[in-house]
Amino acid sequence: MAVLKMQRISICALKKDRKAILEKLQSLGVLEVAPVIDGEDEYFRKMDTAGQRSGFERAAASADQALEILERYVPEEKSMFAALEGKFLIEPVKEQQVREKRRELLKTAKEVYDLDREHAEQLAAVIRMRNSIEGLTPWLGLGVPLKPSETKRAVMFPGTMPGGTTLETVYEVLAEKAPDAECVDVQIISSEQSMTYLAVICLREDARDVEDALRSAGFARPAQTWDQAPAEEKKELEQQIEACREETAKIEKRLAELSEQREELKIVADYYRVRADKYMVLGSLPQSERTFVLSGYIPQCEASHVEKYLTERYDCMVDIEELKEDEEPPVILKNNPFSMNMEGIVESYGLPHKGELDPTTIMSFFYVFFFGMMLSDAAYGAIVSIVCGVLVWKFPRMSAGMKKSLKLFFYCGLSTLVWGILFGGYFGNIVDIVSEKFFGTAVSVPALWFIPLNDPMKLLVFSLLFGVIHLFTGLGIKGYLCLKDGKVTDFFCDVVLWFMLLAGLILMLLPSDIFASIAQTQIVFPGWLNTLAAILAAAGAIGIVLMSGRSSKNPALRIALGAYDLYNITGWLSDVLSYSRLLALGLATGVIASVINQMGSMLPNNVVGVIFFIVIFIVGHALNLAINLLGAYVHTNRLQFVEFFGKFYEGGGRPFTPFKENTKYADVKEETIS
Repeated sequence: MAVLKMQRISICALKKDRKAILEKLQSLGVLEVAPVIDGEDEYFRKMDTAGQRSGFERAAASADQALEILERYVPEEKSMFAALEGKFLIEPVKEQQVREKRRELLKTAKEVYDLDREHAEQLAAVIRMRNSIEGLTPWLGLGVPLKPSETKRAVMFPGTMPGGTTLETVYEVLAEKAPDAECVDVQIISSEQSMTYLAVICLREDARDVEDALRSAGFARPAQTWDQAPAEEKKELEQQIEACREETAKIEKRLAELSEQREELKIVADYYRVRADKYMVLGSLPQSERTFVLSGYIPQCEASHVEKYLTERYDCMVDIEELKEDEEPPVILKNNPFSMNMEGIVESYGLPHKGELDPTTIMSFFYVFFFGMMLSDAAYGAIVSIVCGVLVWKFPRMSAGMKKSLKLFFYCGLSTLVWGILFGGYFGNIVDIVSEKFFGTAVSVPALWFIPLNDPMKLLVFSLLFGVIHLFTGLGIKGYLCLKDGKVTDFFCDVVLWFMLLAGLILMLLPSDIFASIAQTQIVFPGWLNTLAAILAAAGAIGIVLMSGRSSKNPALRIALGAYDLYNITGWLSDVLSYSRLLALGLATGVIASVINQMGSMLPNNVVGVIFFIVIFIVGHALNLAINLLGAYVHTNRLQFVEFFGKFYEGGGRPFTPFKENTKYADVKEETIS
């Protein structure tokens, strides 16, 4: 339950050692660069590295694009758990070998890109030629080139007319619109429902009149003309299509050969990506003619190691200093092996700012406790824990975030298993159903505590009790923070008075008829305790009214602010009632599971019935587990974010973003400071 203490480190070294120092710091990944020198002066200036950085980014993007292209043509064989496998690990020697041939690999990436473009052009050409063949098909009966042609005396021109046009219709149009035209011959090449294809032959001097006459009836010249007869043109196009297919096959074969360099392309993409990051940092460093200065944040536990390493190997000065009071450092959470898996929950809400308590450890126990209570089925918990445990063990190189998430659900599964045993839930009531349906005798696994479906009000009481403990813990942490900061008045007014009021109200509620009707039991306190409860509640309420507005000098305004703060008691009531979701989700899991089992038991007791029972059991419980697993996750988060954190936690810190090797595909085996 801690935030790692950060220090500011400043390094001044010779320019000739700049490359080695930056590469070492990047490989260690323990320093966040944060320059303290703003602007430039006559001695120190910042180097313009935008051009080099842009070049490295383009090189990385080129390799990434080549890998995407290869994935389309030659998909990499991946298991269904590929997302869990993480980056592959390479030896430093392998990385050095790839670095030496990086220019060749960039040429390979360009070749992949060019082949992909050529492949696309060939496919586009095939589509165009197929469209041309489709357009030629109606003209295959034409034995001459599909274009206007003429002799010394005659002209032939092809065209189309609306569907249903006949020779009689054409000659009628010509007789009406071009009565002076002589020796006109019309041949219908083919007919379709929407179009008639024809060729017209006439004298040269009559060509214009004939065409104008036909146009009045819907005649149009072909959109495309050809220098050969349609049949010959089709044959030639088919040969060209075959040639294009052969060319695309060659391209695909070449791409398959280049895919053997996929791993090296990944490594070179990471290499250029890392160099781009290095040059981004390099461009932010003040540099003189012979020296450079680097400053940033580093965890205190790493500072001395880095200082020792640099001063022993290079002529440099390393200065480590405490942060200024108004300086807001980046945040790194450091928790025990159990609680560290819940850090992502805190990060999603907001990291603690400077001086604020890291709530991860305290929150983690409540989180697992409430999650298991909401899911509350031993079989479901066992499945979740086993699956998550196997995945973590099977894929040790998965990302840190994924590993933490799976471990989180592993522990939540164990909690669910425990709550399921306490509540007697094993796939709902599957033991009862199976024993009665298939063996004729009902056998029940007794609950170690009680069965919620049989006693929901008891579960409600305990849900509210756990909620009160959760909320009081949050209020107690607020009190601890007040005392830690020396705010004794705030501790008394904002914590102690509220504890008095809430404790008094709870003690007054417990012996009441309302609580008795809910808990199905009557609690009787001695008279002195009832009196004490009333005194506590009254003293707390009066104190809140008088002290909550203590920042105001106006007595009337002070009382008004105090009364308004006292109204927040309704918010506490709302927060406590929010924990009834523990009851709701716990019952939902059991009820849905029981309904699924009951549906399966309604089938006949034969082979077919058994098969369908198994199918309903598997599908139904898989859906129930998925739905309620999501519900438990969402509502457990809500109880932490709204009810618990709302009592003491603000957040707003920024995460630590170290200067490191941000690779996408591969990790080089880590080096340690010796």
